[in-house]
Amino acid sequence: MSDHRPTDAAAKPAPANFLRAIIERDQQAGTYEQRRFAGSPGDASHHAAGQPDPARVRLRFPPEPNGYLHIGHAKSICLNFGLARDFGGVCHLRFDDTNPEKEEQEYVDAIEEMVQWLGWNWDAHGTSHKFYASNYFDFMYQAAELLIERGLAYVDEQTPEQMRASRGDFSKPGVDSPFRGRTPAENLARFREMRDGQHPDGAMVLRAKIDMASPNINLRDPALYRIRRATHHNTGDKWCIYPMYTYAHPIEDALERISHSICTLEFEDQRPFYDWLLERLAETVTLPDGRQVGGLLQHPLPKQYEFGRLNLSYVITSKRKLKQLVDEGHVQGWDDPRMPTLAGLRRRGYTPAAIRKMADDSGASKTNSWLDYSVLEGCLRDDLEHKAHRGMAVLDPVKLVLTNWAEVFGAPGYTEPCTQPALPASAVPEGQTPPPERQFLIGNEVWIEREDFEETPPKGYKRLFPGNLVRLKGGYVVECTGCTRDANGQVTEVLAKVIPDTKSGTPGADSVKAKAAITWVAVADGVPAEVRLYDRLFSEPQPDAGGKDFLQALNPNSLKVITAIVEPSLAAAQPDQKFQFERHGYFVADRKDHGVGGKVVFNRVTGLKDSWGK
Repeated sequence: MSDHRPTDAAAKPAPANFLRAIIERDQQAGTYEQRRFAGSPGDASHHAAGQPDPARVRLRFPPEPNGYLHIGHAKSICLNFGLARDFGGVCHLRFDDTNPEKEEQEYVDAIEEMVQWLGWNWDAHGTSHKFYASNYFDFMYQAAELLIERGLAYVDEQTPEQMRASRGDFSKPGVDSPFRGRTPAENLARFREMRDGQHPDGAMVLRAKIDMASPNINLRDPALYRIRRATHHNTGDKWCIYPMYTYAHPIEDALERISHSICTLEFEDQRPFYDWLLERLAETVTLPDGRQVGGLLQHPLPKQYEFGRLNLSYVITSKRKLKQLVDEGHVQGWDDPRMPTLAGLRRRGYTPAAIRKMADDSGASKTNSWLDYSVLEGCLRDDLEHKAHRGMAVLDPVKLVLTNWAEVFGAPGYTEPCTQPALPASAVPEGQTPPPERQFLIGNEVWIEREDFEETPPKGYKRLFPGNLVRLKGGYVVECTGCTRDANGQVTEVLAKVIPDTKSGTPGADSVKAKAAITWVAVADGVPAEVRLYDRLFSEPQPDAGGKDFLQALNPNSLKVITAIVEPSLAAAQPDQKFQFERHGYFVADRKDHGVGGKVVFNRVTGLKDSWGK
């Protein structure tokens, strides 16, 4: 993997925000200039033997591998990797895999794939910076024993209900556990029994001993370790005790020499414990027996900073709820194009550049914010407008028969080649002329959109109706003469006459003025295609707000599957190739099903303009 990181061609200077200001301040002050890094995570002695850190700043993206990444994660990915890029640093990919019951290798692989798809990587200075929190379990255990020896942690054998009740709330202080007064030796023996599997799951926990009267409930002796017999995807059955996230996370940052630990706002109340823990593990103290202990971590220690979470309307990002959608069959897997997972967005047809632009444009602030889904769609249109090849597709086909075709061209089966630009002139790279072209046929029968014919047109209607002239885009001008209907009154064919010598691109093309141009596909070379018309999965902007049952907000029209007719250039698409279906919007050849068994399958990504709710 190279050190390449995205620099989006039209990127503007990064907007100022409080996180950039913090990093700039620290760099100007030289806060991390003397930091050493041994090339891999480790304790104080490990890094002391290393070289001066070549990274001016170290950040991390630390997902738990218990599900697929979603659009909310994209904000954190782009923020952390982007700041590292902009300030001459490195961003680590760290799998925060401390909960074996919910984590799987499938999720590890999917996370790695999606970070790379977004355009980021974790290689720098000739080495990989992909790490696993579970590789630090030995150190975390050593640190826990140090806290016990110092009288800063104890084993609590209360039930979870008793601990919850004794913790107090915002109006009253907590109550000390009856086990809080044990000696360090007693706690150490009990903790080792936990480690050795001598007690059942849930029988006891290791807690920090801080302050049960603290106004910050997170400092009321938080849990550090619990007993869990579960096979871990990385460490197997080596451990039956596992660290809590709030204990593990600061240690992980310190071992990796992270400078700025950036997380979302809900972790703000955890910051005092983050600092307390790291300071306790970094300082050296003398125990009553005369031994000097501590100094496990090296200064400068990481600092945590919180930014507001970005919420997208018409989306849920709870992994539990997303998993419920998958498990109950409301969607067709984690990569269903209606899902807000990055895998789903990729299959829907969203581009990494569009997602990065949304993340960058939304900035970083100290408050949670909501962004309308149309903003993401707008970023995609901006990206595809000058990239997506054009093509004609008829989504609701009815046949248009040119009744005088044989008279004009001498044979009913005669076909004639037509060409149209594959890209608009504004999208053609400078120096490349003419623009690339696509080729297709026109004959005596073509497919048109059913809505392009009205026998009795409403006021202002400019398309096909008896006596009106319309241009078949890229082909001839035709004059509508009527239609045929079946026994139920349904239009089965639209009838028209071709006007000779009016073909687009020929000298006579402008000799006859048509009021409108419509898209079409010839019967002679049109190809049937399965087109999946995706829409938003939920019909409410905040489907789970206020504890609502989000399933009640599912949009029953989030997927409609139709058989369309597409021109040959579209049928030749490769999986994941994106197009603008003229007049209809942006579509992508499905990355899983397109081409399988010769099948042509397109997903609608978004329309040409925002039409939701209009």
